[in-house]
Amino acid sequence: MGKRARKGIFITTSTFSAEAVNCVANIDTKIVLIDGKRLAGLMIDYDVGVATVSTYQIKRVDPDYFGNG
Repeated sequence: MGKRARKGIFITTSTFSAEAVNCVANIDTKIVLIDGKRLAGLMIDYDVGVATVSTYQIKRVDPDYFGNG
């Protein structure tokens, strides 16, 4: 805020205190807090720093295989 920033982001692998969340909610500057749980979710969603260990196939019955009756 000393450099007149309009936006900011704080990332932690842990959690933010209630005081930190409350502080961000009560200031004009747009600050995004990303805690460890959200960070892990974003990493998985965007394939950043993660590796696929296994995959699963979901099957359905193909009605065309059996014909129309």
